[in-house]
Amino acid sequence: MIKRNLLVMGLAVLLSACGFQLRGTGTNELSIKELDVSARNAYGNTVTQLRQTLENSGVRVGAGAPYKLVLVDEKETQRNLSYASAGRASDIELSSLVIYELQGRDHLPLMGDKVEVQKVVSHDGNNLVGSDSEILQARKEMRSELVQRLMVRLQQLSPDKLAALQQTADNKAKADADALKAAKEYEDNTPKQSPVEVPVE
Repeated sequence: MIKRNLLVMGLAVLLSACGFQLRGTGTNELSIKELDVSARNAYGNTVTQLRQTLENSGVRVGAGAPYKLVLVDEKETQRNLSYASAGRASDIELSSLVIYELQGRDHLPLMGDKVEVQKVVSHDGNNLVGSDSEILQARKEMRSELVQRLMVRLQQLSPDKLAALQQTADNKAKADADALKAAKEYEDNTPKQSPVEVPVE
């Protein structure tokens, strides 16, 4: 009996490690069921992969959705961590960064943040083709990780959280509009001074 229980537990751990989830118990469920997605590079690899991942998670992606995710900026950088001597490879740190903003009703910004992924690869000066291929592969893996991190951020947005963010954005927009209106009324009601006439001698 104990052996059988241990076997079942072992299989469950093994299956979960492989990414298997029982139907209805998945953790990739999003409260947002419709989402518009845009980016500065509308057909870039990151936004394309993000749209596909969202659709695979049951989200309808397209214009007219109540929420909009904007990839405001995307940067890829690299820097040398070490310099190679003759016959040795150097270490390069790759970095990928995405700055994003979630908009709600009336295009009001609800939240904004950034996700960043870093990875260290070796660059062999004696094998440029192989090294460049390894960097391209690393960039592809980093892009997938960026998308997954964005998905995790979206998964944390419960209906209550979204409603609270929208209420805060609405209140701020109203306060800004009221302040602008008050400033205009003050300006309109303030007597305009006539230009001072300088007597001509």
